[in-house]
Amino acid sequence: MGCAASTPAVVEPTPPATPGGGLSRKVKDDPDSLEALAHETFFTRDEVAALAELYAQISNELHQDNLIHKDEFMWALFKANRDNLFAERVFELFDIKQNRVIEFGEFVRSLSVFHPKAPLAEKAKFAFRIYDIGCNGKIERSELKRFLVALMADNPDVDLDELALDEIVDQTFSEMDLTRDGVINPEEWLALVQRNPDIISFMTLPVLTEVCQRYPTPHKPARPRALQER
Repeated sequence: MGCAASTPAVVEPTPPATPGGGLSRKVKDDPDSLEALAHETFFTRDEVAALAELYAQISNELHQDNLIHKDEFMWALFKANRDNLFAERVFELFDIKQNRVIEFGEFVRSLSVFHPKAPLAEKAKFAFRIYDIGCNGKIERSELKRFLVALMADNPDVDLDELALDEIVDQTFSEMDLTRDGVINPEEWLALVQRNPDIISFMTLPVLTEVCQRYPTPHKPARPRALQER
């Protein structure tokens, strides 16, 4: 698995003021600075600083190298290093550089789409890419079925036989595949999400608005390696 680099949601807050106007030279020279990331995402500078605290914890949980590896990502989600198709897909999309680790800038930019302020269309786009395992711009029947099988594996109380799984897939495609071409394209997916936003409720994490309270930075934060080296 693995897709092309993700495109996180972009917000246009008021940039740091400079005598000449526009973005400050510091922001331009350091794309992963707190100011630059705040300008580029739905987070404030203080929230980005708090995320640096969270990142430092996760990225040193198992490997102590200030980079989030897949097993650390799984550990942060489940407190166990186990296979999970959904989490693996999210990790791959966060890993914008496709180098098997999540750097601080990737972490903040990708997490931004889960912010309550991120628009529904951006959330729908990211969610679509999670289900598009083949990274070919469409959701196929086999991909949907893989997620259903993974869902059963994570929920022992859900026990469906092969026939029941196929019936769910058939019903889903009959409702979503408006062009009847056997796949779900981004436009069909977005139309469904607009009608039923709750189907991607997992794409909104209200806790991100409380990140400063959960990860306060009263002292100078232990900055991720990407920031330390600048």
